[in-house]
Amino acid sequence: MGTVKKEFAVPPVVFPSGGNPNLQQRRGVATAPFQPPRQTGSSIPFMSFDIGSAAAASTSSGSIYGGPIGGGSIPGGANFEDEEPLLDELGIHPDQIWKKTKSILNPFRVKPDVHKDSDLSGPILLYMFFGLFQLLAGKIQFGVILGWIVVSSIFLYVVFNMLAGRNGNLNLHTCTSVVGYCMLPVVVLSAVSLFLPQAGLVRFAVAGVFVLWATRICTSLMVSLADGGDEHRGLIAYACFLIFTLFSLLVIF
Repeated sequence: MGTVKKEFAVPPVVFPSGGNPNLQQRRGVATAPFQPPRQTGSSIPFMSFDIGSAAAASTSSGSIYGGPIGGGSIPGGANFEDEEPLLDELGIHPDQIWKKTKSILNPFRVKPDVHKDSDLSGPILLYMFFGLFQLLAGKIQFGVILGWIVVSSIFLYVVFNMLAGRNGNLNLHTCTSVVGYCMLPVVVLSAVSLFLPQAGLVRFAVAGVFVLWATRICTSLMVSLADGGDEHRGLIAYACFLIFTLFSLLVIF
């Protein structure tokens, strides 16, 4: 049997005159990378990656919200001019502290009306000065001073109320405030002791004067501010004398 040959019609391949287009694209200049289409109506300025449009958008947004940032007043916002000063919000009144401090300077004229409003900001300031003068003398006693003040205030509070009985109306806050302000003579003693000789009767004599000064002021204020202590003035004065003598020993030795 003879074989039958089949012939297929193959279309001719025609190449362009410029060569292979794919090869030309590879060898030619690289095309730009793909960039997503930009939205002209975008409400977010930084999504357009255009500094000029962002600046324009920020200016327009500032005009919408009542003006540029940092300038002008915001409608309905808080007005800081009507708020109280920071010291008043913290309960620190420098004028009252100065008046109470001046009232301690004269031991023969006590002003109990000034000390009716008790505070602890003035006593803390005096404790800091006391510790600072002791530090200049080479003694680090901040913790000792604070601990003795707390113990002394509680001691005087208990003694006064036990002596006054039912008539006693002295609270611990007022007692701590009075003891703290009456520490002013001891603070002055710590400053004067920096210029006194380390040993001798002069140092003890000066310390005794300041202790009597603080004892008289503290006793008068305690009796005037609280009821029931007038008839026990001598015992209250003895308790105050022990307290300020204890603090003067920190200065002497």
